[in-house]
Amino acid sequence: MAIASNIRWDTARYENQHAFVWEYGESLLDLLSPQWGERILDLGCGTGQLTEKIAASGAEAIGMDADTAMIEKAQQNYPHLSFAVADARTFQVAQPVDAVFSNAVLHWIHQPDSVIEQVGQALKSGGRFVAEFGGQGNVAGILRSLQQALQPYRSSPLNPWYFPSLSEYTTRLERQGFEVIYAALFDRPTPLQGGEAGMANWLKMFAHGLLAELPDPVQAQVIQAVESDLQSTHYAAGETGGQWTADYRRLRVLAIKSE
Repeated sequence: MAIASNIRWDTARYENQHAFVWEYGESLLDLLSPQWGERILDLGCGTGQLTEKIAASGAEAIGMDADTAMIEKAQQNYPHLSFAVADARTFQVAQPVDAVFSNAVLHWIHQPDSVIEQVGQALKSGGRFVAEFGGQGNVAGILRSLQQALQPYRSSPLNPWYFPSLSEYTTRLERQGFEVIYAALFDRPTPLQGGEAGMANWLKMFAHGLLAELPDPVQAQVIQAVESDLQSTHYAAGETGGQWTADYRRLRVLAIKSE
């Protein structure tokens, strides 16, 4: 889940309130199509749920994440698997792998070419790179509202995420010797866990870098302002409670390292 060493995660909050991250990622495994005996790297593995599913196919799965707490939790969850702390911009593998898999990770880094270069070095010739992450327009409504709420406290609006267009990212892959076999940019509205607290939970988890430097009372004011602004577009009331939805837009790719 973490891609660079300057991002820190609350593993309990991640597992208890944001299981959709790896649950939606399970469909990406169909595109990966892991085979028995393959060596597959799960880049940004988080707490290891998808690494374990890759291993269940009979492949040798290796999980990497830049966050030490994530890796510690992954090792606790799946002690029979191999995990390592590593930054996606600089990671290395002991021997080339058949595939690199990455789910909901690459939008956290603003140096995509560094990641693509390392992925290429890790892959065997003809190896595949399968990834899904936030694409152009991802959480556009949430980001607009969040930047607006933060304006009184920051001199300029910030965006901690990298959400490329399909053409931009596939071009980056091709420039580094990959053949793009499949690429798609699609809307995926995502219901958030936690009922009435769903949006607040999401902001505390994924916008933590923007909120952390603010005093707790100010953080609460910003979150409340975002909730109020998004009430009409991202929230639905129901008989058993409310439901927040994040306006996710995902970029999914399958690329082959040239011979």
